[in-house]
Amino acid sequence: MTNPQHPQAVYTHGHTAAVLRSHRSRTAANSAGYLLPELTPGQRVLDIGCGPGTITADLAELVGPAGAVVAVDSSPEVVAQAEQHAADRGLTGIEFAVGDVYALPYATGEFDVVHAHQLLQHLADPVAALRELRRVLAPGGVLAARDADYQAMTWYPELPELTDWLALYRGCARANGGEPDAGRRLAAWARAAGFTEVTASSSSWTFATPGERLWWGESWADRTTSSGLAGTALAAGLATEAQLAAIAQGWRRWTVEPDGWFAVLHGEVLARG
Repeated sequence: MTNPQHPQAVYTHGHTAAVLRSHRSRTAANSAGYLLPELTPGQRVLDIGCGPGTITADLAELVGPAGAVVAVDSSPEVVAQAEQHAADRGLTGIEFAVGDVYALPYATGEFDVVHAHQLLQHLADPVAALRELRRVLAPGGVLAARDADYQAMTWYPELPELTDWLALYRGCARANGGEPDAGRRLAAWARAAGFTEVTASSSSWTFATPGERLWWGESWADRTTSSGLAGTALAAGLATEAQLAAIAQGWRRWTVEPDGWFAVLHGEVLARG
């Protein structure tokens, strides 16, 4: 989501099949647990950067028929998928829109809750985006933001290809104007945007069973060679096709390691004021 007044950032992952498979696995339970105690029936919720809408749909169920959810993403294709997901679940009361996080077409104080999952890490000016999200929050409303912290990711065995992958991803994300280690910065960004009450937390995803390893490793193997990440790596001269193929092969080797383990750390904030 970009605005001519702000430096343009590029969504590093892109919206290939492998990326969207990963996004569709996200639920309110596994990706927004820190927010759930704040939700009550009847609230009006903005889900900004909604992706294919799996978390959105859960949020709509939690605020109930008396509430309403507005789901916004910068990709028309992804918004259409989110609409279809909601329809498949028989949900009403969700409004979908293609929009710009820096210039939202909503009134000041319109929402009780603003939710942003894995969005701020991809923005060139996350503080400006948070200021706009703060604008649309009602007095007493809460912003919930959660982002991965790539430098804090850890795994076993320590395959060199995965070390190369991490360095490559962080380089590509920064080449695209984003901040891959956003999780640790969320509280600072929220305060810089004017929020006066900021509660920071963290949570993780862990991939350790054979099925989890296969799903996670194959996802990243595919993304490394055929996603926005691959396009950026090649265009910016950060890797060759042979190097990308070697990293992908390393991911596939990791999937069959009987002791394989991978943890993704996420920073989270609940911000008010």
